[in-house]
Amino acid sequence: MIANYNDAGLDLSYDLEFYALMAESFERSVVRRLTPEGQGAEWLYDHSPAVVLAHNTDADPRFIYANRAAQACFEYSWDEFITLPSRLSAEAPDRAERDRLLNTVAANGFIADYRGLRIAKSGRRIENAIVWDLVDRIGCRRGQAATFDSWKDVQAD
Repeated sequence: MIANYNDAGLDLSYDLEFYALMAESFERSVVRRLTPEGQGAEWLYDHSPAVVLAHNTDADPRFIYANRAAQACFEYSWDEFITLPSRLSAEAPDRAERDRLLNTVAANGFIADYRGLRIAKSGRRIENAIVWDLVDRIGCRRGQAATFDSWKDVQAD
């Protein structure tokens, strides 16, 4: 059975089906692995040095996944993250740019060079993010995800 990722309250941190959706979609779109060979959901959530986030397909998409690197970067706990509409991860002036980004991803499947200001509790600028559509094995779009491993404090600019 395919989970409905629009249902609130799902804990996808170690969910193998959700991990497979992210990893397979990433590999199909970006043509490289999301995790090292032999690593899976637990490694991605607990040990990946890269931030990995995902939001669902609600009309106002809400985060449904944020690995520990994402929680540290954005300074939000799991419980705070999974109740946050993803649009609130961008400052108000950058939300139009964020909408253009998401539309480009929807049209092309992914984008590999996104840069922008995102809201952490203290502010962070992300660099070289890959954003991709989460598409299941039968072709249904289930959300979008992003990964990046470079950021700096806004005050450092």
